Amino acid sequence: MNKVINTENAPKAIGPYSQAIKAGNGMLFISGQIPVDPKTGNVAQGITEQAEQVLKNISAILKEAGYTFNDVVKTTCLLNSMDDFKAMNEVYAKYFTQTLPARAAFAVEKLPMGVLVEIEAIAYKD
Repeated sequence: MNKVINTENAPKAIGPYSQAIKAGNGMLFISGQIPVDPKTGNVAQGITEQAEQVLKNISAILKEAGYTFNDVVKTTCLLNSMDDFKAMNEVYAKYFTQTLPARAAFAVEKLPMGVLVEIEAIAYKD
C-alpha cells in the first residue's frame, strides 16, 4: 500500500502532487524539490544557496519518512544552466558522503518560479 509523506519542514506542493510517496516495498519517491524556504516561502538566491535549500528540503522529507541520505539510490538534478553544475555538485557532495546514489543531471529551459535547480530523489530501505 502506498502512503503519502508530507512535512511542514519542506515546501508544500504547488500542484496536484505529493511531496513524496512511500511505496509498500520500501521505496520512497520524492517529488522534485525547488529552493523554497518552507517557513517563509522565499526562494534562496544564487546557485549555492539554492542547492543548499533544495537538499535541506529533501532532508526534511527523508526524515519524515524515516529515511536518510544513505538510503537514496537515485537522484535527478535539473539545472537552469550546466554552468551551475560545479557549484551544485559541491553542495550535493556535502549531503551524499557515504552511499553515493546513481544520478542524472540535465539542463532544462525553465524551472518553476524561475529557480536555478530542482532535485528529485528515490530512496530504498528494507
